[in-house]
Amino acid sequence: MGEGIAANLAGIQNRVSQAAERAGRDPESVQLLVVSKTWPAEKVAEVVDAGHTCFGENKVQEAETKVPALPGNLSWHLIGHLQRNKVRKALPLFNTIHSIDSLKLARYTSNIATELGKKPDVYLQVNLAGEESKNGYAIAELERDLDDLLSLPSLNIVGLMCIPPAAESPEDVRPWFARLRELRDSLQQATGRELPGLSMGMSSDFEVAIEEGSTIVRVGSAIFGARNYA
Repeated sequence: MGEGIAANLAGIQNRVSQAAERAGRDPESVQLLVVSKTWPAEKVAEVVDAGHTCFGENKVQEAETKVPALPGNLSWHLIGHLQRNKVRKALPLFNTIHSIDSLKLARYTSNIATELGKKPDVYLQVNLAGEESKNGYAIAELERDLDDLLSLPSLNIVGLMCIPPAAESPEDVRPWFARLRELRDSLQQATGRELPGLSMGMSSDFEVAIEEGSTIVRVGSAIFGARNYA
C-alpha cells in the first residue's frame, strides 16, 4: 500500500503542476494540502516518507493524538469547523486555520493566541451560496467585519476559503471558485491590504480551482483512497 500512496501523491503533485501551467501560473504558487482526517498516523507517515510535510485535519480531538505521533517538522492546518471551546487546544497543534467564520470567534482566537504566544495564519471561510448546512461568512457580513478582523493582533489573515455547493462535475463548480477570487480582489481593493491566499478545491475539482486562482488545494481521498468512517 505504501507504494500506492506514494504513487498517488506523485500523480496529484503532477496534476497540480499541470493545472497551474495551463493557467499560466508558477506551479510553486500552489500548495498541496494533504487531508489526513480519519487516517491513522502510520498511513500519514507514508506520505511523510514520500517527502510531503503539509497536512490538513478536520477535528482537534483527532489531531491531538496524531500530531505528536508524527515528525515535528510538519505543518498542520485545521480545515474543519473551529468550535470556541476547542480554540485553546487547537492553537498549539495547527500553524494554519482555514475556518474562521465570525468576528466573535476571530476575536476570541486572537485573545487566546496572544496568551499562548501564537500567531496562526488564518483563512476566512465564506459561505458563498448561503447554504444552511455549511459554516462560513455571508459576503455582506465579511465586508462589514473585515477591517476589524484585519486589526486583530494575533491572527495573520492570509485569505479566503470556501466549500462550494455539491455539483455533478468540476465545471459546475468553476463559477463558485471564480466568485471567491473576485470577492478576494474586491476586498483587497476596499481595504488596501493583501489577501493572497485562496483555499479552494478538493480531490474532485482541484484542477479547476487552480485554474481559477487557488493557492492551496485540499486533497485527501485521491491520495489515500476512499475513507472508512466506520
